[in-house]
Amino acid sequence: MDGYIHSIESFGTVDGPGVRMVVFLQGCPMRCLYCHNPDTWAPAQGNVMSAPEIIRQYERNQAFYTHGGLTVTGGEPLLQVDFLLELFAMAKERGIHTCIDTSGITFHQADSAYRRKLDQLLQLTDLVLLDIKQTDSEQHRALTGHDNAGILAFAQHLKDLQIPVWVRRVIVPGLTDQAEELRALGRLIAGMPNVRAIDVLPYHTMGLEKYKALDLPYPLDGVAAATAAEAARARNLILTALREARKNSASGTPQRPE
Repeated sequence: MDGYIHSIESFGTVDGPGVRMVVFLQGCPMRCLYCHNPDTWAPAQGNVMSAPEIIRQYERNQAFYTHGGLTVTGGEPLLQVDFLLELFAMAKERGIHTCIDTSGITFHQADSAYRRKLDQLLQLTDLVLLDIKQTDSEQHRALTGHDNAGILAFAQHLKDLQIPVWVRRVIVPGLTDQAEELRALGRLIAGMPNVRAIDVLPYHTMGLEKYKALDLPYPLDGVAAATAAEAARARNLILTALREARKNSASGTPQRPE
């Protein structure tokens, strides 16, 4: 089984625990306004590689991955679930920590055969980095071109299977940083005991040159990059709402309607 690979980062430090080999897969149905990898959108393009080729490349640098592992991202890696099944099966045979960085967008599109394959893949997955871009469906559609019903269903599915999750949120000034939206995210995470960490990432403009090279209009032209302080404020709002929700749940206090 071959996969369509956009690129490989040999020594990644932000896509899961430790130092990791990060494989960027080609293809994504989302069109997030803040996407910095528009060159990963088109499916069935890029470098064609087999799972054994990737594992061999991993093993050449294995000494650096003692406390890390292998992360697949994109694009949207779950578009290539058959390839990932073979790759992760080989990784687990070798004791490699496996991680998927996904939006979860494929979940509601899946037929029963896809769902069976996805569940097989999740049993080979040590960690999911789940990018919850918006909790509100209409805001999510405006931000990405899709609603979030399937993504929230995928989050529930990961909870049901007890798959460890890191939730990710990119903070874009004026788009994803509204206080009530961040509190809503905190309340959502409060009901997910499988969440191990929350990554709040500041939006940056490093993708601008890629849009120019591809002759694409940059959707957020003029929007300033988020600062570390803005990301820290957002994370504090999420965590405060999470703690309040869990405290209220433990005491039996009714939750405020969304």
